[in-house]
Amino acid sequence: MRKRDIEITTLKAQSHAQSLAKETAETAEMHSAITSLTEHRTHLTTHRDSLKSELSSLQATLIARRDVQARHAKYLTSQSRFNGPELHFWEDYLCLRIEGVGREDRLKFVFTHVSEADWEREAWFELDTSCREYKVLRTNPKLDDGELASCLERLNESRDLGPFFKGMREAFMRTLK
Repeated sequence: MRKRDIEITTLKAQSHAQSLAKETAETAEMHSAITSLTEHRTHLTTHRDSLKSELSSLQATLIARRDVQARHAKYLTSQSRFNGPELHFWEDYLCLRIEGVGREDRLKFVFTHVSEADWEREAWFELDTSCREYKVLRTNPKLDDGELASCLERLNESRDLGPFFKGMREAFMRTLK
């Protein structure tokens, strides 16, 4: 009976040792998982902090751009009150009408009252403003190349449209005589 009790106790001890080994392995596995999760959490926290700093930088840039855009819009609004009277002046003084060509950076300038025989006859030219040096792409009626080059040269040197319009009008009037 004692042998049997010893066997039972040995089996219980073995079972207990196995349970302890199993619990020790589970504990080590849990500590490993905790360490892994802690490292992952630390990595995510670092990533979150870098994203927060990037977000604040982007927000500051966005605020600066909005401020610049608001100032530009304010400037355009203040400038627009001058545009109407100035356009009216050019239309009256030079009998000039400005039209869009349907392409960006191109304008069509149409003069009337350039021919003494026919006041309704129109003369026009297309101006390309896409680069620093302005170019006249087409004219109707066709102007002398030297005269056109002279007007364009003065415009590109001075960047002043008034004398250019006057010179173009005079060139059209000479051509239509």
